[in-house]
Amino acid sequence: MRKIQILTNFLFVIAVLAQTQPLEEFQSQTLWVLIAAAVLAFFLGLGMGANDVSNAFGTSVGSKVLTLKWAYLLATIFESLGAILVGYNVTDTMRKGVVDVEVYQDRPRALLIGQLGILSGCAVWLLIATFAELPVSTTQSVVGATVGFSVTLRGFEGIRWMEIANIVISWFVSPILSGTISVILYLIVDHLVLRKRRPLVNGLRVLPFFYFFCVIFITFAVSYQGSKILHLATLPIWVAFLISLAIALTVSLAIQFLVKPRLVGWIDRRNTIPMIENRFDGEYNDLLRRYSTLPPAPVSIIRNKGQSFAEFGQNGADIPRRVSSKRERTVTLNLGGIVVPTRDHLDKEFSEISLDATALEANSEHLNRKNSVEGVDGLRPANSLAASENSLGGASFRRSRASTYGEAQHFELTFKGFIKWLLPLPTRREDRQTLKLFSSLQVFTACFAGFAHGANDVSNAIAPLTAVIAIYKDQSVLQEDPTPIYVLLYGVLAISVGLCLLGHKVIRTVGEKMSQIHPASGFCIEFGAAVTALTASKMGLPISTTHCLVGSVVAVGVVKSGAGIQWRIFRNVALSWVVTLPVSGVIAALITLMLKWAVL
Repeated sequence: MRKIQILTNFLFVIAVLAQTQPLEEFQSQTLWVLIAAAVLAFFLGLGMGANDVSNAFGTSVGSKVLTLKWAYLLATIFESLGAILVGYNVTDTMRKGVVDVEVYQDRPRALLIGQLGILSGCAVWLLIATFAELPVSTTQSVVGATVGFSVTLRGFEGIRWMEIANIVISWFVSPILSGTISVILYLIVDHLVLRKRRPLVNGLRVLPFFYFFCVIFITFAVSYQGSKILHLATLPIWVAFLISLAIALTVSLAIQFLVKPRLVGWIDRRNTIPMIENRFDGEYNDLLRRYSTLPPAPVSIIRNKGQSFAEFGQNGADIPRRVSSKRERTVTLNLGGIVVPTRDHLDKEFSEISLDATALEANSEHLNRKNSVEGVDGLRPANSLAASENSLGGASFRRSRASTYGEAQHFELTFKGFIKWLLPLPTRREDRQTLKLFSSLQVFTACFAGFAHGANDVSNAIAPLTAVIAIYKDQSVLQEDPTPIYVLLYGVLAISVGLCLLGHKVIRTVGEKMSQIHPASGFCIEFGAAVTALTASKMGLPISTTHCLVGSVVAVGVVKSGAGIQWRIFRNVALSWVVTLPVSGVIAALITLMLKWAVL
């Protein structure tokens, strides 16, 4: 019996060798496949850059922390780093884990044709979804296309259904896990910073700690079982941890002693508001030029020692905190005349409120603006949605009230009371200065998200091309060589071009249309998604970064203050997720079938 088995194996090897062409002849006949794969991989990278990378940086652009140009630049840098340092694990899973390539041992040319089907199916679907402004998953597309080509060539033989099942399960788990991490982080930020009476002070206090945890996580993810290219794969865990700890401590100390003082000055300058139409001279003109590009302040009406001041409306003016004057000036605004008195310093807060009826009547159009009167000492911060009538100088104006930061949320020992205390008030308006504080942190987490995306998703675009190169080089379907670094860089180049050309389409969906995002919530969204994606990359599991980010956007949007989720947009996104796998699979199967008839 054993002799028969040995004879059978020997005959099988002889048959395979008989069908195997000399390597040079094989390469000359399949060179066109290599060229076509390189071109199609570039188009797949275009689609991925326009769609997936836009997801990673959409929240930063939506919260106005990054402009599109900065998003493009940072995406290129950190996508490259993520792909090179971590992305090789997922590349190996995508090119050898979904289908058992040994079933193509006797037909390497068929496997080459199948890779063209994968690249074509994914590229076509991603570009369609991008023009429809729908954020879809490249991972889903690649898996669906892989199954589609293999069913066309070999039926269901060789498909690793358990591996596919694990990947599909991860698509459902990843948005839930990412959303949970983001919500927990947002609630921590809310309780420690946003709902406090002095949120800016509390935010500055905890800022170094946020940087510490972000840096130690990403550094450990890179250094432990890291890139084989950089010889980090054999680094002991305790060495990786010590390196990560040292870098995180250095960064947090730099934030504490170098960045925070400059950040305070930057925030203070950004919140000093210009005069609109003025006739200042001397030092007042200098002040105007200095603050001419800054945003307006909310309405407040103040008085000191019988002299009236005002800062008006959305297009109004604010007197800077430290203005020195030697004589009285008359300032003419488009809102009316205001007399600025002689003072050594004009402070932002005053104790009394005064406005005569004439001035009030002249400016009633601006005073009636909804949600516009902000408390400045004499005007207490509003804490309800009820509108009230306020009488000033014999005249009255209507003021709409909305919850502001600093309002106490008391804990009650009931389930309903606990939930009410745990979640932020939906009507609360956040402190603008504190939100600007999180801008720098969101830039950091945006880079973190780009790194995680490069680690997980760049490999999807180049995995079929890597397989084609390996088969073309050795005429073997086993693909033993690691992913070449030049292939990773080629994928990043294609992705960067796609982001710059078409990325603005999906950025609007993720960053603006689905939910209102500010820097604090954007930081939590990006961090939760990046942690989930990077952890999956270390495990070699090709999850969807798109699912992670959208899951975090929805989860944080549900619990945070302000406007919630545009469920119509989310419904369209969810439907696109459902059809991604079958549509890309069908496209890949059709293209593979045409190539099979034409070539094989």
